[in-house]
Amino acid sequence: MSEIVGGFLMPHDPLISAEPDAPPAEQRKAVKDAFATIASRLKELDVDTVIVVGDDHYTVFGPQCIPRYLIGIGDVEGPAEQWLGISRRPIENNEPLANHIMQVGFDNGIDWAVSKTLLMDHSTIIPIHYTLGEGSKIKSIPVYINSGVMPLISSRRAAEVGQLIRKAVDSWSGDERVAILGTGGISHWVGMADMGKVNVEWDKKVLSFAEAGDIEGLIAMEDMDVFHESGNGALEIKNWIVAMAAVPEMKADIIAYEPIPEWVCGCGFAELKAA
Repeated sequence: MSEIVGGFLMPHDPLISAEPDAPPAEQRKAVKDAFATIASRLKELDVDTVIVVGDDHYTVFGPQCIPRYLIGIGDVEGPAEQWLGISRRPIENNEPLANHIMQVGFDNGIDWAVSKTLLMDHSTIIPIHYTLGEGSKIKSIPVYINSGVMPLISSRRAAEVGQLIRKAVDSWSGDERVAILGTGGISHWVGMADMGKVNVEWDKKVLSFAEAGDIEGLIAMEDMDVFHESGNGALEIKNWIVAMAAVPEMKADIIAYEPIPEWVCGCGFAELKAA
């Protein structure tokens, strides 16, 4: 029987790889160490598959097609963006489990958009690159939800996607040990006048909800309030909601938090652990 043995929350900020020397040295080290901690924990948990929850930025998709939620079930590679400074490469997918999650969704009211060949952007590649690295034997299943561009997925529906992922993994006949990665955020203004600003107080509020395992507290945040208080990029807390809803018995243990204007983002890291 397969099971979700852990979960993690982390940024997917593309500037971490594109402009690695921009922040002060101590903040660069804190972020590097946080990713290393997650990599170490994945090994300790004997994880063989990660489900990586990201969102598009009009890179993978576009105004002609905006999936509400999508799962990659076949060949995947990345990154799409050459400017990340990360070499494009194939990423091994757990195709049987991905197809099972797809089908369980179809059978339970989650009508996935499905990609049989997917070129992933930074939202999924950055977490994979920094927590798994090249040559890792851990497989990756990419999940994209529409938390990056309008019209947004609702936070309630994001939670339902997470619950479905848990149901699917629990019902899979294989013997996988799975971790779910909720990526993105926290506060940041992408391409807006306030780009570079970080709302530390709001970020800490989000982290406190995660520490308490309070998914409902995150869901209750109105999209327009989030947008105005902490930027369009802060809406990526919906990706965190997916991960937290997949492991509702777990609460976040904060690994690191760094407000980094040079990377235009409040960077938060946490492990979801059994309470």
